[in-house]
Amino acid sequence: MNKRLMTALLASGILFFNGTGSGVAQDASACSDVRFGQVNWTGVTAKTETAAWMLDKLGYKTDVITASVPIMFSSLASNQRDAFLGLWLPTQRSMVKKHMTEGKIDIVTKNLENAKYTVAVPTYVYEAGIQHFKDLDEHKQDFKGELYGIEAGNDGNEIIQKMIDDDAYGLGDWTLVPSSEAAMLTEVRRRVRQDRWIAYLGWAPHPMNLNIDMKYLSGGEEYWGPNQGGATVYTLARTGYAWKCPNVGQFLENYHYTVDEQSKMGHYIINEDMDYAEAGRRLIKENPELLERWFGQGGTYQTGPVKTADGKTNAKGVVAKALGLE
Repeated sequence: MNKRLMTALLASGILFFNGTGSGVAQDASACSDVRFGQVNWTGVTAKTETAAWMLDKLGYKTDVITASVPIMFSSLASNQRDAFLGLWLPTQRSMVKKHMTEGKIDIVTKNLENAKYTVAVPTYVYEAGIQHFKDLDEHKQDFKGELYGIEAGNDGNEIIQKMIDDDAYGLGDWTLVPSSEAAMLTEVRRRVRQDRWIAYLGWAPHPMNLNIDMKYLSGGEEYWGPNQGGATVYTLARTGYAWKCPNVGQFLENYHYTVDEQSKMGHYIINEDMDYAEAGRRLIKENPELLERWFGQGGTYQTGPVKTADGKTNAKGVVAKALGLE
């Protein structure tokens, strides 16, 4: 074989091995900026801000913007954002389906399982007999015919409105009251103090489940899915991003929480007035094994552990040192 050709083939093989084999792929310079999108929900924001803080420590430059769920999906599909940690399925299926069928968004991983997302009531209302969607309309006057949601355009609001439009369970003459997460929960707590009735959009994980004695309604499977709105939360990326930027992609694949872990972060934010990344840092300090889960292993996008942006150092030790754990 021609010596020059053999040399070229060997070089090509070495490059292939280092890029996709047992070695760790170093992200291209185009991957040095990581653009996150998020929605104004405690859990999604806490996960996103914590991820951004850690990536900053690894030498990446991160940018986080907040908007509604539909805008986040559109931003990924149009390559204006790189990643989003808040796809709830099945409830957001209709909102993301178009982008998925057009191949404009990738699902990277599940970042949370065993979540819930449906209408809830205080426990004293539940014990008074409001345990299923079909029970609501019999007590319309007690609820003033209102179902409380969060920000306009949110998928939960849209599902509630769809139930009203369909006159499901006799809710056709009820009204959706859009608000925000914080304002809705303030109203719930006010009603609870007064032993008044309210039905509102609830989800877990969230510290509302710790702060409010509450129950989720049964029924509505065709709208919310089975198991009282049982849900899985997914991490999304713009098409091809995790493959083009495998070090960040591997971190995103590894980056997942349990319901209890995410609820604790929410508790620190809402009950102890911490900011989002501060709550994430506290959770890690109390559970340092999270760093091994998130940084210590390869997977779909690269074989070795997650590295710093320059590819020279294992990420786990860098983040641990930044947190004072080493």
